[in-house]
Amino acid sequence: MLVLGIETSCDETAAAVLKDGTFLRSNVIASQDEIHSPFGGIVPELAGRSHVERIHLIIKKALKDAGAQLSDIDLIAATEGPGLVVSLLVGLNTAKALAYSLRIPVIGVNHLEGHVLAIFLQQKVAFPFLALIVSGGHTDLCRVNGFGKYQILGRTRDDAAGESFDKVAKMLGFGFPGGPVVEKKARQGNPQAQAFPRAWLEKDSLDFSFSGLKTSVRNTLHKRDNGNGSACSDEDIAAGFQEAVVDVLVQKALSACRQESLKRIVVTGGVAANGYLRDRMTETARKEGIEVFFPKPILCTDNAAMIACAGYYRSKHCQPSASDPFSLDAHPNLPF
Repeated sequence: MLVLGIETSCDETAAAVLKDGTFLRSNVIASQDEIHSPFGGIVPELAGRSHVERIHLIIKKALKDAGAQLSDIDLIAATEGPGLVVSLLVGLNTAKALAYSLRIPVIGVNHLEGHVLAIFLQQKVAFPFLALIVSGGHTDLCRVNGFGKYQILGRTRDDAAGESFDKVAKMLGFGFPGGPVVEKKARQGNPQAQAFPRAWLEKDSLDFSFSGLKTSVRNTLHKRDNGNGSACSDEDIAAGFQEAVVDVLVQKALSACRQESLKRIVVTGGVAANGYLRDRMTETARKEGIEVFFPKPILCTDNAAMIACAGYYRSKHCQPSASDPFSLDAHPNLPF
């Protein structure tokens, strides 16, 4: 079974071809960093226009890399939400048009389910397990009992962790996207030079909050630049900020495992590519006898391979594919 995956939920235009849910024959991703970098963040209208310009070329390359043609495809899977509606519509409408013309089924995929199942492109993880989905738009803790069987245990009440990385990078003048630069600068800094707060919230809460941390960084920079605070370097501030975010992510994930009696964690989403998070989570969880799994970095950030994977398993275990392509629609706030 050949699945064509299409992902345009935000600012990556991506297409992939997956065979039988396991063999990834192609995975093409076109970044828009150069478009949005001057603005320090994603401009939805520019993202949508870029998807329109690139989507057919990206699909064509994915098919070429896979050694396949459109006539070989058995199923199309496309992200239907959550995300930017102007971006979602490009990928989803392209998928619907192709499915209609080829007379093959199409299925809409929740972007977050794609992140959760990305690990299955590398290895099988036994159910149940805890999924920590940590990206630019989401920070969620989810109990995964099987394909399509998800229970949200906690999520962010304000900023997502990845969004906080981008905003702090902008404050420090590091540019966009901020996550990789903050991680690089943090390696050169002292995380103990400037203490930043951790929002643990109510007792036993598995929710997250990063807005206070972001505000604390802004206040620290304001005081420093006006000669009223410590003489911490940008690298020290980046290190202290990253330490605070990772500390909360690790402790909340382990707390969720204790509450749910789980012994496996899958960490996924764009921030899961952060090397410090990977090291801290693995080391800390090992002490409690908990296994930790990370997709490869290329499968952590937004990609179409994870959408193809989720579409494959959803068609097999959860629901039939849409026989009428026009029944699918974009849902920017699609629940998970």
